[in-house]
Amino acid sequence: MNKLIIIVISLVFLNHCSLNENSRIWKDKDQKIDNPKNVKKIFSEEKKITIELNQKLKLDFSKSKTNNKIVDNKNDYGFQNYSGLINKVGNYKFSKFDDIDQLNFKPIFLNDGLIFFDKKGSIYRYSNSQKVLWKKNYYSKAEKKLKPKLNFILEGENLLVTDNIAKYYSININSGELNWSKNNTYSFNSEIKKHKNRIFVVDYKNTLRSYNINDGSELWNLQTEDSFTISNTKFSLIIINDMVVFSNSIGDITAVDIKTGLIIWQLPTQSSKMINETYNFKTSKLVSDGKSIFFSNNKNEFYSVDAKTGTTNWIDKINSNLTPIISGNFLFTVSNEGYLYLIEKNEGNILRITDVYKDYKIKNRKDIKPIGFAIGDTRLYLTNTDGKMIIVELDFGKVISIEKVAGNFTSRPFIYNQNLFVIRNGSIVQYN
Repeated sequence: MNKLIIIVISLVFLNHCSLNENSRIWKDKDQKIDNPKNVKKIFSEEKKITIELNQKLKLDFSKSKTNNKIVDNKNDYGFQNYSGLINKVGNYKFSKFDDIDQLNFKPIFLNDGLIFFDKKGSIYRYSNSQKVLWKKNYYSKAEKKLKPKLNFILEGENLLVTDNIAKYYSININSGELNWSKNNTYSFNSEIKKHKNRIFVVDYKNTLRSYNINDGSELWNLQTEDSFTISNTKFSLIIINDMVVFSNSIGDITAVDIKTGLIIWQLPTQSSKMINETYNFKTSKLVSDGKSIFFSNNKNEFYSVDAKTGTTNWIDKINSNLTPIISGNFLFTVSNEGYLYLIEKNEGNILRITDVYKDYKIKNRKDIKPIGFAIGDTRLYLTNTDGKMIIVELDFGKVISIEKVAGNFTSRPFIYNQNLFVIRNGSIVQYN
């Protein structure tokens, strides 16, 4: 009898205590949940608040120097010669890329046409009248299935090509015939730069490689610290005198002697632990005026770095991975939230901030991101992920026009010979 009473009492106790979250057994429940000591948020984003600044500040850019550069070892294109009529005059067609989420490619522009590629790695040379002069493909059937994406640089009458499947080669631009072809251990993930008889390119292992232009032989390589993740943006290179400066996937900026491949200086801009924990780090191309190097990232940092020493001149809080543009003592960039910044180059003072997305509805603008921009005369041309191009008059920072150029993704705009070009998926559109 006593045994039965003990069992009944035990059942009652368990029913009212162990299974009831309001019992004293659970009295520390809220404290444990509200104060987690071993929980770490690795994808949290700093909240970025941007407001317009000096909206009434008007500057006169009418006397700014314009140029017709389409290739520059310092990525310093400045104001270019384009009147900005936005009249469509041509359409260079190619087969569409599959599963494309960005068009981060650049055609080769010639006085009598241009050169580009398609989804199977076929290279096209077009005339000014958009006719195909020749088409060549130097990939096997298996390689074509990998859908190679190509990067170009021109050396005289030869086109140097690197791709994202670890192949690099040279072809003659007049005939399209192959000069030589080689393979790297890892795929390439950068623009190409050249200096005298050599080219420079960075692969996915954060290794800078120097190749001989004439036969593709490797002259030297320099590996920097690798990351656990694969970058979804291209690394950038610039050449200043006898120095190659490049970025990598973990935010390091490294300057290297152009002949020996030895490091001159290195500037880490991010914690390698942070980069390996987050998968969306993006940085802009490097741009230089010869004295300083400018770049920004999507971690709310815009840098000015001394080109000789690698020391930081200044850092502004600007959230952008778009390539900045230099003109005189001014810098121009557009943030990922759609704000145009005008910056004083030497000291980093922000002179004016303009919201170029102000005509978009609030509920729509959060889904729109800028892709890239160019400046023609005194107007800025900004392409966006909604397929539209916003045209801004720089003197007073006012949006004067919004043009539809594609259904969704486009490339950044390119200006050459008083024409503006935008890559859509399946064609390159030319405007005069």
